[in-house]
Amino acid sequence: MQAGFTALEAGLVRAKNSINVAMKNFSDTLFSLIGFYIIGFGIMFGVSIDGLFGSSAFLLEGKSEPYDYAYFIFQAVFAGTAATIVSGAIAERMKFEGYLISSIMISVLIYPVFGHWVWNADGWLAKSGFVDFAGSTVVHSIGGWVGLAGAIILGARIGKFDENGKPRDILGYSIQTSVVGVFILWFGWFGFNGGSTLVADGSVAKIIVNTILSGAIGGIVCLMLSKIID
Repeated sequence: MQAGFTALEAGLVRAKNSINVAMKNFSDTLFSLIGFYIIGFGIMFGVSIDGLFGSSAFLLEGKSEPYDYAYFIFQAVFAGTAATIVSGAIAERMKFEGYLISSIMISVLIYPVFGHWVWNADGWLAKSGFVDFAGSTVVHSIGGWVGLAGAIILGARIGKFDENGKPRDILGYSIQTSVVGVFILWFGWFGFNGGSTLVADGSVAKIIVNTILSGAIGGIVCLMLSKIID
């Protein structure tokens, strides 16, 4: 997934900023994995305190079964995805150091706390009947809201508006790279959605079929809308 986000975002920014975007995606992977291992996993899946956050399993303490390790890897990738979504929203507008701080905060606190509410059996939203099968809210909404907050605070990219306030087009340097990123992400979602069953049963194939068809329909709608808007 990180490879897909990197290619997608790097291709949609100006050439001079593509390396910065790539390094942000690479670095948030490193820091989110370690942060989630040390703190985030415990907050998300540890013993619940009033349905709000976990209080155990830090550094995977008490987790020694193969399933535990596999589940940690699966969830750590989700944490990295939530963090890297922000990169696209604030592309060309945020310093590298500030972005790393936001990535760490997402992976060790923001994502795990909300994830605890929904995906920990004792979380208050889980007990209220809230269902998020593969992370549309826990992962992508969290990344989107943080990205929106960052975009509002940082404002538009330098040069986006002329002296009269009219927006200028800022074209990406490589649509080909972005398209490759889309294909990588599309393929990655087979694992995200199919793996969210947490068991290898007959439902996985149907989930993957739904994923590939919904992606195709979404792409067709976007192409039609872009033609109409242009």
